[in-house]
Amino acid sequence: MTGLNIPTQNLPDWRHVYSGKVRDLYEPDTDALGGPHPHGDVVLVVASDRVSAYDHVLSPGIPGKGKVLTQLSLWWFDQLDDVVGNHVVSTDMSSTPGDGLIPEEVHGRAMICRRLNMFPIECVVRGYLTGSGLVEYQQDGAVCGVYLPEGLEDGSRLEGPIFTPAAKAEVGEHDENITYSDVAQQVGLAAAELLRDHTITIYARAEEIARSRGVILADTKLEFGTDPATGEILLGDEVLTPDSSRFWDARQWRPGGAQPSFDKQFIRDWLTSPESGWDRASGAQPPLLPEHVITATQERYIEAYTRLTGQVIEL
Repeated sequence: MTGLNIPTQNLPDWRHVYSGKVRDLYEPDTDALGGPHPHGDVVLVVASDRVSAYDHVLSPGIPGKGKVLTQLSLWWFDQLDDVVGNHVVSTDMSSTPGDGLIPEEVHGRAMICRRLNMFPIECVVRGYLTGSGLVEYQQDGAVCGVYLPEGLEDGSRLEGPIFTPAAKAEVGEHDENITYSDVAQQVGLAAAELLRDHTITIYARAEEIARSRGVILADTKLEFGTDPATGEILLGDEVLTPDSSRFWDARQWRPGGAQPSFDKQFIRDWLTSPESGWDRASGAQPPLLPEHVITATQERYIEAYTRLTGQVIEL
């Protein structure tokens, strides 16, 4: 498998096979285990502290970010379990070599997951208009082929959530917004309907939960795959984290401009500010993140976790 050229850990019972912008993927080391993994066809998904923006992996990372992403995903998987199943098999820490559980050095930021045949679709759902959706709307009044009322502005709440999918791109390239018809052509009408319906239903549930905690879920990106053994469509990857979602403070929401957020929009804003000195169109690697940006981003991720779950996380 291919991916980014990023140094990874050597983990007992597991063999590294892939690195993405944020996550490292390992498969069971059958030699160390003395045979197949006890849980069958699984992978170890490890969330790193790396952070990406505008299709670049930035440096340095955000301390503790991997743990926040994993623990928040696990919390959301529990909230959504009656809506759609997910790929998580175990979060238990290894107690003895050869048991195939999660090594101590990555415990808390790793999940043993069922290996899925992932759909090549980013299932994006928007309840508010901002980001690339706003750009599309300003150009032709629609987002991914979904036409919206006139007069909307940055941060406007939509009449209802809309499914605005994107085609997955290779690491380092930008996902391309596509229409629902494009999805149906790629994966078939039956699968496209399920992906759309699951995505909208998950958003509705999550938006209600977040709002009850004073947080607006503006939009989010979900990924699904099929279980090779059963053919069931399951929720995979991460879910409803500050990496894959826009979370806004409900008390400060004011349509018409950028919203105070609990996600990595803070980093995007710094990168495109005069302070960074970076020209996004230059093709050059972004500059190192300064300490104040790292600290502020970490605080936003922790606040997202705390406000949504009502729990304290120790990094």
